Amino acid sequence: MRFLMITLIVHAPHPVTGVRKSTYDRFREVVDNALIAEELGFDGFGVGERHERPFISSSPPVVLSHIAALTSRIRLFTAVTTLSLLDPVRAYEDYATLDHLSAGRLELIIGKGNGTAQRELFHVTSEDQWDRNAESYELFRRLWREEKVTATPRFRPRLTEAEVWPRPLQQPIRVWHGSATSRESVDLAARYGDPLFSANVTNAIEPYAELVRHYRERWAEYGHDPAAAVVGAGSAGYYADRRSQDAVAAYRPVFEGQLAFQRRLGLEPVFPTLEDFVERSSALIGSPQQIIEKVHRYHEQFGHSVMHLHADAGGLTDAQHRDSLELFQSDIAPVLRREIPDPPWGWGPVTPEPVSAIPEG
Repeated sequence: MRFLMITLIVHAPHPVTGVRKSTYDRFREVVDNALIAEELGFDGFGVGERHERPFISSSPPVVLSHIAALTSRIRLFTAVTTLSLLDPVRAYEDYATLDHLSAGRLELIIGKGNGTAQRELFHVTSEDQWDRNAESYELFRRLWREEKVTATPRFRPRLTEAEVWPRPLQQPIRVWHGSATSRESVDLAARYGDPLFSANVTNAIEPYAELVRHYRERWAEYGHDPAAAVVGAGSAGYYADRRSQDAVAAYRPVFEGQLAFQRRLGLEPVFPTLEDFVERSSALIGSPQQIIEKVHRYHEQFGHSVMHLHADAGGLTDAQHRDSLELFQSDIAPVLRREIPDPPWGWGPVTPEPVSAIPEG
């Protein structure tokens, strides 16, 4: 099994103290967490894309390019690239450039995105967002693979023998499809033989497990080898301590602060108590053994081989956050790596072809 740390770069008041960091400090925190992820041995670091408050993750290519310059091993993910809002030509240019700057460590998780405000910002309607997502992905996919593209898309101007530069380093790039509640994303992933990443953070397991089952069914119907279907899954929160009682006690003020924040936004919490959150959500809070057992319970439903943890402290102190991540790598990850298989592909960076010398004259 492989493990990612992911941030949506929420820019909100601290759930316990109520203090909100400056934008500069929040971005600095994201970069520091990426460096911690590489230092501690995580396999990937992901940055989301949102175009509305309270998020400041509107430009993941820029953030990931900076992280790429400061790291050498960890794979870099988008989580998710909102192709329903983007011109696929411009998205291709950004990510083909980042592919080179990261030495082939880039992977994309795409999706239509969530949120009414960002949809309105880009003049995308609830009726056409799925069609836009599918069209943008199909064109992005062709641009990545073909040196010249002719196409008559519905949502952007026609392309005629279009050449788009730079050509990418990875050929092809791995693209995951992020899915929270919809069968459209699941079907698109299955159609193209791409891996699926279940959001799996808002509700209990049942609706997500149903979508994963649908993905595997559609995968087989499209003629792909059932053994080659790959699923990743998120987690709603993480904090581990040697004793489960200590983990729950440390996380309680964080949960209560998050609960209050949801209610200020007018949202009715799905999990009204911490005990319910620990029991029924995908949150991993407790002793190492409890967390290992819970991941296995989810694996029985999803069959996933990649999992993400939140990169942000989210209300924990910096010391608590780091100690908990170190405990994950020392006591939890080795067991899960041993007991749950990896995806059926390599995980290291691409080795670029040597550049031929330019002859004199």
